[in-house]
Amino acid sequence: MTAQLMAQSTNSALTVIAPGAKLEKLAGDFKFTEGPTADKDGNVFFTDQPNNRIMKWSADGTLSTFMQPAGRANGMFFDAHGNLIACADENTELWSIMPDGKHTVLAKEYEGKILNAPNDVWVRADGSLFFTDPFYKRDWWDYNKPPQGTEQVYFLSADRKTLKRVTTDLIQPNGIIGMPDGKTLFVADIKAGKTYGYDIQPDGSLINKHLRCDLGSDGMTLDVEGNLYLTGRGVIVFDKMGKKIEQIDVPERWTANVSFGGKDHKTLFITASTGFYSIQTKHRGANMAK
Repeated sequence: MTAQLMAQSTNSALTVIAPGAKLEKLAGDFKFTEGPTADKDGNVFFTDQPNNRIMKWSADGTLSTFMQPAGRANGMFFDAHGNLIACADENTELWSIMPDGKHTVLAKEYEGKILNAPNDVWVRADGSLFFTDPFYKRDWWDYNKPPQGTEQVYFLSADRKTLKRVTTDLIQPNGIIGMPDGKTLFVADIKAGKTYGYDIQPDGSLINKHLRCDLGSDGMTLDVEGNLYLTGRGVIVFDKMGKKIEQIDVPERWTANVSFGGKDHKTLFITASTGFYSIQTKHRGANMAK
């Protein structure tokens, strides 16, 4: 089924969409899709969070259930070893899921209190990672206020021995992604309606906060040209200077997240409410697993 929608570029010379490409609906009838991420072969894994499952869209175009139950997984990202790092907010945990579905808990508490609920995650090439920890009340929790008292970004070292809070002034961070060289991090403060960039220090600390674009986002991704893909009302693309260059409309009430995948890593996969979509692009994803 192909949705009769085209990307609306503000400048045809800058469009990120492949010539003639249209948005395609790959699957539907989910409750709420989130967390797309691709393995080294281009297979895309995403979550159907209310149904507590992780789905797999194979590079050959087949859909299957990878894991159920799945800890109410939300945002996800593959590490260099093929493990699926998942924000499992059923018990406010961050998981590492092996290819056989077995998982270990990487983080659950900070300074003696449970996390609010890890929401989205980005893994650096060295195995260290950053995740956002906003508070969105879930039906499966018996508390109504953020346990951490603040909603911020955290860093977990590659050896898993150091967990630290690396922001202090965000309102409600949500989407997160970084540059492949591991030196720059982007964080969407969805409640503030802003997306910021940071320089990453060797110890994981963040400095030089700056406005990347004047829009918040649920989830996001990057291509090799440095274009940043934000979500919410469709997919909104900003170039590396922070200028809006594309609007990809999606026929759902909310677009939650995006990731590159497919055999050539030039397909943009989109999780949007009850549907799972894709569109062909000109550029490869910047953070493709190897």
